[in-house]
Amino acid sequence: MSGKLQDKVALITGASSGIGAAVAKKFAAEGAHVILVARSVGGLEEVDDEIQNAGGSATLVPLDLLDTAAIDGLAMPLFERWKKLDILVGNAGMVGKLMPTQQYVPELWDDVFKLNVHANQRLLRALDPLLRQSEAGRALFVTSSIAHENKQFWSAYAASKAALETIAKTYAHEVAKTNVKVNLIDPGPTRTRLRAIAYPAENPEDHPLPETKAQMFLDAVLSEENGTLFKA
Repeated sequence: MSGKLQDKVALITGASSGIGAAVAKKFAAEGAHVILVARSVGGLEEVDDEIQNAGGSATLVPLDLLDTAAIDGLAMPLFERWKKLDILVGNAGMVGKLMPTQQYVPELWDDVFKLNVHANQRLLRALDPLLRQSEAGRALFVTSSIAHENKQFWSAYAASKAALETIAKTYAHEVAKTNVKVNLIDPGPTRTRLRAIAYPAENPEDHPLPETKAQMFLDAVLSEENGTLFKA
């Protein structure tokens, strides 16, 4: 298999379903070896089956990113096998619950930040040396317009995405003189489980399938932009 990502190694979080799975399949179809990270073993295996059946290759990493300390263990196996990481897609995220800020359950608030913010910083901490070993390292993080809208009841998710954007843009400046490029992507409303949790009264068919957003991610990782927000 050959394509725009031939011989690239790409790690994608939240890869067992939704946008993460769609991006993984797209990257594999373009020749990348994809490393699929998610909690759901069954979901990972289903995505892997589709990739293998299409002629691609994948490595499955069942990992709960809420266990942020475990993220450090990703680096050594990647180094031993590939010596580099070409693409990091920080896609995993959670909405939490929509409720007034003062009523938010502390444990759930912490989990939203652990997954949406802390896990991505730990990924950079662990994988930055491998991204720098790539001829064209790319880090892409998924955000949302909610981060800037100040909508009532969205404080945890919005604040966590705003924090993620700040981290990504700061890191982009820090690696500006290297081969690494760091960007954000806002895929917009998409027919995913996360969207259904946030808007249970919506008709899911009003929004496009995750597969329709995968090209955005490919365009973003092929871009020479740094510190840019790509929007649907």
